[in-house]
Amino acid sequence: MSDDRRLPRGNSSRRLLLAALAALLTLGAAPRAAAHEVPGEMRIHALVKPEAERLHVLVRVPLELLLGLNLPKRGPGYLDLPAAEQAMPKALQAIAAELAFFEDDRRLAFLRGEGRISLPSDKSFASFEEALALVRGERLPASTDVFWNQGYFDAYFEYPVSSARGSLGVDFSVSPGLGERLKLDLRFHAAGGAVRAFEIPTAAGRADLDPRWHRAAWSFVKSGFVHILDGLDHLLFLLCLVMPFRRLSWTLVGVITAFTLAHSVTLIAAAYGLVPKGAWFAPLVEALIAASIIYMALENLVRPNLRRRWLVTALFGLVHGFGFSFMLQNRLQFAGEHLLASLLAFNIGIELGQLAFIGVAIPLLAFLFAKAPLDERLIVAVISGFVIHTAWHWLAERWDTLTKAQWPAIDPFVVALWAVPLAALGVLVWTAPGAALRRRLRMVAVVLLRARVQRDR
Repeated sequence: MSDDRRLPRGNSSRRLLLAALAALLTLGAAPRAAAHEVPGEMRIHALVKPEAERLHVLVRVPLELLLGLNLPKRGPGYLDLPAAEQAMPKALQAIAAELAFFEDDRRLAFLRGEGRISLPSDKSFASFEEALALVRGERLPASTDVFWNQGYFDAYFEYPVSSARGSLGVDFSVSPGLGERLKLDLRFHAAGGAVRAFEIPTAAGRADLDPRWHRAAWSFVKSGFVHILDGLDHLLFLLCLVMPFRRLSWTLVGVITAFTLAHSVTLIAAAYGLVPKGAWFAPLVEALIAASIIYMALENLVRPNLRRRWLVTALFGLVHGFGFSFMLQNRLQFAGEHLLASLLAFNIGIELGQLAFIGVAIPLLAFLFAKAPLDERLIVAVISGFVIHTAWHWLAERWDTLTKAQWPAIDPFVVALWAVPLAALGVLVWTAPGAALRRRLRMVAVVLLRARVQRDR
């Protein structure tokens, strides 16, 4: 029996149908948060260096984050520096309590620490040596005017470790109520001489600074799984992809395999820098992802030939792989020396998330189409229409962003790298047997052209 057969309808109540439809449509109703620059962003800087059986940590904290210590003041709001020196131990304890370092799974307790107040113009944290000399050097004169929220508290901590090459990690939870407004800029001087830079948001959990391969892999598996289930546009694409299927079949396996292989290629290529650079690339990919959702929803309305769906799915999978890579760019800082293993693990996490979603979606759709008191094509039209409506708004917003982006000079190497395989795949799809497939591609092109004309008006 073919995969796109119509299942018999039962006599379930309309309430059951509405509940199932609401569950599916709510998936498309939730707004997607757009990345944006957070106003009033604050940063804590840290320099970390393991040596022999000691871990040396230098931390620079903006004074405005230490308001709870109520440092003594003089005049119109300047710090009373001699009196503030007496509060240094309390400040050190406060920072050490919320900026925790680990070796393997053991939290480190600092052996000793010292701190000082620095001027907002000080640039000593450009290097580990300069910062260490600053903290251990002479304090500011008592007459120096440092406003209560415009300078820095610089601190040095020393922790015992079993080895300079141990598995070290940090848990940054200073003022977690600030959310994305507060980040930790950390430079880790590994025992082998490499220097790795990290940008860690507060309350993000433990981050491994020099992870073993299995810890890095497990971390990226979890990241990939969470990312696919948190990406509403990817989930809507998967929903449209599997909507015509009523059960697991070899045709469905081929479709999912094509999507997996295609997005794996572009995901790995993006991680190794084999993609265009510039502010225009991300909105272009996001616009194409929205267009892919619209296409799949439209195709479901005209009863697609599922035997050829893998071709179009592979083409769109290349685009979605770039979308996955945008999130991965920030995560790669935690890969350490295990870039390839982390990439493969992230991809495995994505596949597990996709399988979890498909494992829920197919039985739910099969039950809905079998038991609904409404015509199957009407249900498909309602779901597809809602998906198209949601994706259309995304496409309009992302297209607007794309048109405002500055387009750089074209890199011939990158063009040659991607133009040949994409052109070959496009020709394969366009010349595939059956006029229906070509009509659908032309229909999407017409829709996109009309959207451009309406926007220009």
